[in-house]
Amino acid sequence: MDLFDVAAISKALSDDNRLKIVLLLADGEKCACKLLEAFDISQPTLSHHMKTLCACGLVLARKDGKWNHYSLNCHTLNEFAQFVAGLSCGSSKKGCGCR
Repeated sequence: MDLFDVAAISKALSDDNRLKIVLLLADGEKCACKLLEAFDISQPTLSHHMKTLCACGLVLARKDGKWNHYSLNCHTLNEFAQFVAGLSCGSSKKGCGCR
């Protein structure tokens, strides 16, 4: 995963509504109508959030009739998690305070 991808995902997750959407999708695929029920937002606003999450590759969309169904892209999520897990403060820096 390159830094551009990490930055795009980080930016997408910086919004609390999008973070909540990701948490809801952690339970499995959801129809847009079910996601909308969990928020006090309009359908166009939900569509904007979903477009952002899909654009960074974190969420996959599947059309079924007039509804979109969304799920987490586990491959992208796992790569992002590996990137974050690889971060460290570097114990050689004085005064870092990290353990």
